[in-house]
Amino acid sequence: MSYKTIVVHCDQSPHAAGRYALASRVALATGAHLTGVALTGISRYAEWNDSLGAWPLPPHVLDHLRHQAAAALANFEREVAGAGVKLWSSNLYEDDAESGLLLHARYADLLVLSQTDPGEIQFGVSRPLPPELLLQGGRPLLLAPASTSAGSAADAIRHPLLAWDGSAQAARAFSDALPLLRLAQRVTLLVLNADRDPARHGKEPGADMALFLSRHGVQVDVMREFTTVEIGSALLCAAAERGCDLLVMGGYGHHRLHETLLGGATRSILREMTLPVLISH
Repeated sequence: MSYKTIVVHCDQSPHAAGRYALASRVALATGAHLTGVALTGISRYAEWNDSLGAWPLPPHVLDHLRHQAAAALANFEREVAGAGVKLWSSNLYEDDAESGLLLHARYADLLVLSQTDPGEIQFGVSRPLPPELLLQGGRPLLLAPASTSAGSAADAIRHPLLAWDGSAQAARAFSDALPLLRLAQRVTLLVLNADRDPARHGKEPGADMALFLSRHGVQVDVMREFTTVEIGSALLCAAAERGCDLLVMGGYGHHRLHETLLGGATRSILREMTLPVLISH
């Protein structure tokens, strides 16, 4: 497996530059084509109102939203050109961010977003983007923490931490991360509290997954630890203690009516992440 197409969300968030830097780094390392996608926030289902002879929104609002999206793409183009990315394209679409990115995720190997910042309110986004795209997108997400700057992302992906809990979601995330794992200098596979669900792990927790990864050219150091700390916090602490620059994990959740319910560890990681996270559902 290799990444051929990476899509990155383009907007005018203060976190956008760090997101572009991380996406550029991964595209350069893997030789993938990087596509920047900006959305106007105007749903593609919005229709011309014949009785009023107008769009649902006033013309000056439509023009402003389109201008904002175009400006976001201009910033993306400047950042990726400066990073030395040769294979890239940029696209502006008339759609809300959630629906538009769900559509474009179908044609990508990896979707790069930023951690949702509760302090930001963006037009056209009814729910936080990462949870919705994680559960519905069908593709792995690479999330840049809100604290990431353009410079801090430049040397990423040297020592990933793999969060192994024996689940199908974690196994999928590891397979989705293989193009990055093969490039890493060191990979740590962490098993937490394996005794709580021995049926998932076998006699030697982590050994089967280590063997699987070795057959894909990835050698891992298996660490088995026990903790009473909430799992998401324990993973972030473990990553910080070992100097890891990527966390790879499975994501859990489901929909109940109009509500997105995430698992506890997934929710805390998305809220508190301090390093890039590659997550699959």
